[in-house]
Amino acid sequence: MLKFLKLPLITVPLVAILCTGFSVSAIAGGMGIGRTATSDEIAAWNNDIRPDGLGLPEGSGTVEVGEEVFAERCAICHGDFGEGVDRWPVLAGGQDTLTDDRPVKTIGSFWPYLSTVFDYVNRAMPFGESGTLTPDEVYAITAYLLYVNDIVDDEEFELSKANFTSIRLPNEDNFYFDNREDSPVFTNRDACMSDCKTDVKITSRARILDVTPDEDGEAGGAID
Repeated sequence: MLKFLKLPLITVPLVAILCTGFSVSAIAGGMGIGRTATSDEIAAWNNDIRPDGLGLPEGSGTVEVGEEVFAERCAICHGDFGEGVDRWPVLAGGQDTLTDDRPVKTIGSFWPYLSTVFDYVNRAMPFGESGTLTPDEVYAITAYLLYVNDIVDDEEFELSKANFTSIRLPNEDNFYFDNREDSPVFTNRDACMSDCKTDVKITSRARILDVTPDEDGEAGGAID
């Protein structure tokens, strides 16, 4: 749950305090700003969606409706079929490319959870107009993205809160929980914070080391 900092209010500007000789330590107990967040403010921010479906709003949307909404609100950047326009993100395709030099990471090839799709569209899209989509429109757009990624094959498929968690994305099994606490790779947790290296040697400089790929895909420059 999001928490706002609650501190005592100060009616005298800080500059006035300093000019009149008051010690800064006099207000050490608080910065003199902030208040308790209202329930409506908390609700406005507390809208993330978990993989287990927690946080999903009531609603539903079909592939057919999603195609219409996507064409109107999303295609200008992502293309009619999620192929991406110019340098805007590609949302469909990319299967079997994750081991390539330039993998195409899309909903169908890389993303692990459908909740990530819904959550991002719901909170951040359309670009510049975030928060303007209704829950039904978000369900419909998500259903359409499943369709163009061949995860569902029925144009009449309807995604809803009831069947949301039954949908699995193709790459889910290739993600795993962070187990570094049990991993021998991370046995040394005493991080050095100062005087960690006695000798620092510059091996190259940015103007010499050219990391921009050439036409053949190779980066120029080398480290001495």
